[in-house]
This record gives sequence, C-alpha cells and structure tokens, in this order.
Amino acid sequence: MALRPALIERPMPDRLTWRPMTGADLDAVAAIALIAFPDHFEDRACFENRLALHPEGCFILAGQDGAPLGYCLAYPWIADAVPAVNARIETLPDDPAVLYLHDLALHPSVRGGGRSHAIVTRLVDLARDLDLPAIALVAVNAAEGFWRSHGFRPHDTPALTQKLAAAYGADARYMVRPV
Repeated sequence: MALRPALIERPMPDRLTWRPMTGADLDAVAAIALIAFPDHFEDRACFENRLALHPEGCFILAGQDGAPLGYCLAYPWIADAVPAVNARIETLPDDPAVLYLHDLALHPSVRGGGRSHAIVTRLVDLARDLDLPAIALVAVNAAEGFWRSHGFRPHDTPALTQKLAAAYGADARYMVRPV
C-alpha cells in the first residue's frame, strides 16, 4: 500500500480529540501503522477485522477536519496470550481476562503532546465497564518506558517471552496494567 503524502506531511492541527473509529478510517489506520510499526506489518484487513469484532475499543485521534492522525485498537482477550501478527480473529473469547491493547499509534507529527493519556484513561474505563481487571499489551520498538509511564508493568512468562521474541524481536515485552 502506498502512503498518501497528505497523511505523511500533514501539519499538526490545533485541537485533537479521540473519537470512535469507522470503516472510512481504515485506509488511514493502515498507513499510520506502516509508519509506526514498519517491522510488524499488519494489513488493512486485520484492522477491519478488529473493528468488526469490537468497535467499542477502536478509536481515532483526529483534528477538527476529522482526518485520522492516530489510532487505538483494544478488545477483550485471554491473559498471558497474544494474537498472531496480521492474523484474523474469528471470535472473541467467551471468558476474557484482560482488555488487550492491540495498537496505539500516532503519526510522528502529533507525538509527544501527551495525547496518549486520554485514550489510556478511556481504555481503563472500558475495561471496568467490561468487568475486566486489567489491560495487557505487547510493548515493541523499545516502548517499555512509555508504557511504564502509563502504569503498565512487565509480566513475563518463559513461554510468552520466547513467543514474543520470535514474533516481535528481543525487546518485546508483555505488559499489564491493573484497572
């Protein structure tokens, strides 16, 4: 997929807010994902799958014009387990134990402004609404410190650590935040 120059070179809007994701956002989500996670490719169909499974956990960071500059995907999942990269999920688990934060990605032009705090707070509220005791994620691209600043802590198991290293690289960490 070719990246649209308008998305890459877009100036930072004055006011950004998180809103629910729609199907019309998926091309921009896939483009932002290519920038944010170049070594962990997931195609548009993967994002479409997550949106269809759990739209309540899918959000877009947008300016007043509505154009996506970031996204977040989260859904109920199994503790100490992660879906395969770029794989479709047929159904969510009947008895989930965590809210799994699949991705939080911001376009480089809007990083560093504290915009992640609002969506993490929203996910904490969502986990509580779903009666889930924690949020889990896989930190990649040396992001462990970023996630620690949001209250996440490493939760290592030998089998999971080995699986993550094979799929994401040696610095990948499974992290959990109680809600």
